[in-house]
Amino acid sequence: MLFKKEKEVIDLIEQHVDKMEACLETAMDTLQAYLEDDIARAKTLARQTDALESEADMIRHQVRDRLYSGAYMPVLREDIYKLVESLDRVANAAEKCCDTFLNQRPEVPSELKPHFLKIVRASLGIGAPLKHAVLCYLQGICPVEVSRQHAREVGMAESKVDSLEWDLTKLIFSSELSYGHKVHLRRCLDNIASVSDRAENSADQLELVSLKTMN
Repeated sequence: MLFKKEKEVIDLIEQHVDKMEACLETAMDTLQAYLEDDIARAKTLARQTDALESEADMIRHQVRDRLYSGAYMPVLREDIYKLVESLDRVANAAEKCCDTFLNQRPEVPSELKPHFLKIVRASLGIGAPLKHAVLCYLQGICPVEVSRQHAREVGMAESKVDSLEWDLTKLIFSSELSYGHKVHLRRCLDNIASVSDRAENSADQLELVSLKTMN
């Protein structure tokens, strides 16, 4: 019975990480459509992003219920739920990016659009390596140390986003835009970079869980 409950939790987390990755991919398409001035498509994709985030949230609640029912040893339950919560925050951050751009409608100058698109792809594209790290651990398809290495690769990807964020910030504040416009673009940039920040936190939590289950 205990093994069955754990299997149910693993299946749910796999579903959750699938939704997280899909949410990030759809959010990426949303922001690309916005930067290409295709607002109608961006709105449609933003609604899809919201729906995927809501579905991920429902799965998180199901994981919590299974853990409350006795799946896993007590010493691991909190850490496993924190892992799922951290994955959920990644999807939440992607949804917030879409909401920010579609609600506030920042005016991104044409010369800055390629730079915004580059960091969008780097930050929201982090869902794939994060998913790989989680599934590698959950499915037991690689040794724990290999799973931890995949988690560290997420951190390396986040560092790349930090570098792109720094460069784009300099471009924004060295431009001829008004100060208010610069601050608005910087806040939008913060939202984009926060996705990779959340992903790195999730990878750290995965490392913690994997350390506690090492023989």
